[in-house]
Amino acid sequence: MSTSPASFAALGLDPTLIDVLHSLFINDPTPIQAQGIPAVLDGRDVLAAAQTGTGKTAAYGLPLIQRLCDPVDEDTQAYLADTRGVRALIVVPTRELAQQVLDNLQAYAKHSTLSIVAVYGGTSLSVQKNKLQHGADILIATPGRLLDHLHTKAVSIKSATTLVLDEADRLLDMGFMPDIQRLLRKMPSRQQTLFFSATFTASIKATAYRLLENPVEIQVTPKNSAADTVTQIVYPVDKKRKQALLSFLIGSRNWQQVLVFVKTKQGSDHLAKELKLDGIKAVSINGDKSQGARLKALQDFKAGKVRALIATDVAARGLDIAQLEQVVNYDMPFKAEDYIHRIGRTGRAGSTGLAVSLLSRDEEPALEAIERLLDTRLPQEWLAGFEPSAESVQNDNESHGRRRSRSAEKRKLKAKLNIHAGRGKR
Repeated sequence: MSTSPASFAALGLDPTLIDVLHSLFINDPTPIQAQGIPAVLDGRDVLAAAQTGTGKTAAYGLPLIQRLCDPVDEDTQAYLADTRGVRALIVVPTRELAQQVLDNLQAYAKHSTLSIVAVYGGTSLSVQKNKLQHGADILIATPGRLLDHLHTKAVSIKSATTLVLDEADRLLDMGFMPDIQRLLRKMPSRQQTLFFSATFTASIKATAYRLLENPVEIQVTPKNSAADTVTQIVYPVDKKRKQALLSFLIGSRNWQQVLVFVKTKQGSDHLAKELKLDGIKAVSINGDKSQGARLKALQDFKAGKVRALIATDVAARGLDIAQLEQVVNYDMPFKAEDYIHRIGRTGRAGSTGLAVSLLSRDEEPALEAIERLLDTRLPQEWLAGFEPSAESVQNDNESHGRRRSRSAEKRKLKAKLNIHAGRGKR
């Protein structure tokens, strides 16, 4: 891994962009930016993995803005306007991430004349169509909404020279691959393609290499690792007492801002109501909420009007909350990789954070999967007054005993197979 250079100038960024970064109090590049910016400026395909909160948007956004600021001839400008064409396409999995990327890129490009537009579900098609009537230099879109606009010819991506898949693992995990393949068929036969994400499974990486051409591969942190700025702790507790424990933690530790992850939409709404009954201002955010409701919930949370934001994994992708100190896994995630994304909401940009997981007995397999992914054991602690019941502990011990027994049987069987294999070789 290379170290970050002393300044953005060493990466080849234009002085105007560097001035903008300084005005945003961004003075030194992060590792993902140090390696990603030169590759994107050179027009290379990129496959990049870095933890959430390390500056991935700037790693592709800054060089993209710089390249698009180069003069375009009048014929190209006229063609783009006539066809409602776009020059660069950024595809993201969720509305929140689309809005976050839009905000960031508009801030970086504030001294340019570039048009940057975001389209996503939950908002008016006609309003978005009006924004696209002259095309766009950069279009940020969720797959489904982009296909809607392509179907009505409100926009064209035939002339797009750069494709960015942001949170690429989530795009593919959520089943967007067919949509992405449809989009690729509507783009030039060859364009610069950039994959950026926090995690990459082997299957997703294989898919990426089918879409990329001789890419620069960037891995600035150990594969599938959590930021070392985040302290992680697991509290075993009976499932029926999770809500009481969460209220206790928020109240006794005076948490003024906590992001809480649950598995289901219904669960997020129910938990928000229960916390309110305990006198804790809370609001839920999930896929069933309108975009307006989701934005208001996020704004109220950022403004300190509510203490707890209860979110599902899909709704939480793209949430960018400065100085968020606590994240709670009320429910353990369906997929171990999502744990990394969840706790990456805190401990961002070098700040410290706390990730708390409330673990019921039936969720132990999920914890084991997370520990295998991270290749580490997460510290566990019983909280006085919320210890698992004796029956739960007994069941845990019996479960552990059965797992140890099965593991011993597997080792014996493996040893026998090795012996037989050795005899066969003789």
